Amino acid sequence: QVQLVEFGGGLVQAVESLRLSCAASGSIFSIGDMGWYRQASGKQRELVATITSGGTANYADSVKGRFTISRDNAKKTVNLQMNGLKPEDTAVYYCNAQIQSAVWIFNNYWGQGTQVTVST
Repeated sequence: QVQLVEFGGGLVQAVESLRLSCAASGSIFSIGDMGWYRQASGKQRELVATITSGGTANYADSVKGRFTISRDNAKKTVNLQMNGLKPEDTAVYYCNAQIQSAVWIFNNYWGQGTQVTVST
């Protein structure tokens, strides 16, 4: 089946950088919007950034100017470059994608989640 696999989580200090990547695999006809979401301990999952198949990006106010989302349609990947990390960025990050696996099937998929911890 279609799946999304994430890479790049870890532990860093405040103001340092980290890059997350997510790759789609399986039977894929096309990929629509892709994005990143995060969920801090004890809180609701929230949107971080999204990007359309044409490359139009949108960001949550809390990460504007610090994070950059990008995608490679040929490689079927979506990336999140996180600069100037803050302790409040600590959360489990999940990638998301709208994937058409057949001419009659178009569903929403989630990555497995990867921990990002920013210390002081």
